[in-house]
Amino acid sequence: MPRVSVVVPAFENAPFIAATVRSVLSQRHSDFELIVADHASTDGTLARLAPFGSDPRLTVLHTPAGGGAEANWRRVSAAASGEYLKLLPGDDVLYPGALELQTRALELHPGAALVSSRRDVIDARGRVTLRGRGLQGVPLRPLPGVEAVRCAVRRGANVFGEPGCVLLRREALEAAGGWEARFPYLIDQLTYSKLLFAGGYVPLARTLAAFRVSSGQWSVALAGEQARQVAAYHAWCRAQAPEVISAADVRLGDRRARRRALARRAYYLLGARGMRVGA
Repeated sequence: MPRVSVVVPAFENAPFIAATVRSVLSQRHSDFELIVADHASTDGTLARLAPFGSDPRLTVLHTPAGGGAEANWRRVSAAASGEYLKLLPGDDVLYPGALELQTRALELHPGAALVSSRRDVIDARGRVTLRGRGLQGVPLRPLPGVEAVRCAVRRGANVFGEPGCVLLRREALEAAGGWEARFPYLIDQLTYSKLLFAGGYVPLARTLAAFRVSSGQWSVALAGEQARQVAAYHAWCRAQAPEVISAADVRLGDRRARRRALARRAYYLLGARGMRVGA
């Protein structure tokens, strides 16, 4: 059984999937498996995986069409066998040392459900547009999970980061019921929160991954829904831990989420040229 499972739910990622896979296979960590599940892509994503077919660490699965992101995230995670799990979208990349440093953090903190790091934001050509994002307002020390969720609510943002900069305990994910898309835009953040209501959180100030923003990305299409879904998530969090997350926390987070939604739309519009491959 490998120590770490890196799982990639791929969908229409032909321009980027090779870079994603290379970033995993080049990690210093010696004890991991890489599982890619293609969700009925029609753009040649599977063909881009062919050059890696001889690597014994790589397994390629096929997910039938339908069910949205949640279906493929669940499918690829269910195939994992490692103690620790990292879900890496098929257009994002890991930086050198990511698996090694995050694995060590979970080993040093056995009560933690997950660890996350800062990440860069890159465009379709791989150019960094924002550096060292994430962990806003989070004390840079191990925290009780509920306190970490409260930080996220107050900031009105996913302070933990996209899945590529998160490593979690696979058993904790299974105990929490797996990935949940009750709020589709926040499938990652909601699932992290379910784990964190039962376990601790370790933030790492290092930048260990890059999150790609491209015009075909599903989160771009959902940008207009962000504030509404974040507000619903905040209300859900308060219902889980009303003794820690207050109504004032929720009101503050909702206001900040609305401002962030406007800023995100502006970022997408200004960066639309960079989102296109070959631009």
